[in-house]
Amino acid sequence: MRAVRDYTDFFVLATGKNPRQTHAIHEEVLGRLKAERLLPRSTSGLPEGTWIVDDYLDVVLHVFTPETREHYRLEDLWNDVPKLEAVATA
Repeated sequence: MRAVRDYTDFFVLATGKNPRQTHAIHEEVLGRLKAERLLPRSTSGLPEGTWIVDDYLDVVLHVFTPETREHYRLEDLWNDVPKLEAVATA
């Protein structure tokens, strides 16, 4: 993102099957980063859980339900930004 925006380096996009799973993804990331003393500057979308955003300044985490991710299509909005694929690890 830094190539086109000065407010963050990375957008991380993740999808949960439903709001319960998006909350679980958010909580897992929050817990792991909190252990490293990293807390989000702000969090939005928790009540609905269809699109949760955690702003860690250099990284902004977006956790969507499939329908919400398809509706907003951030990948298309930011298609001029290089993409990196992450692989889940256990």
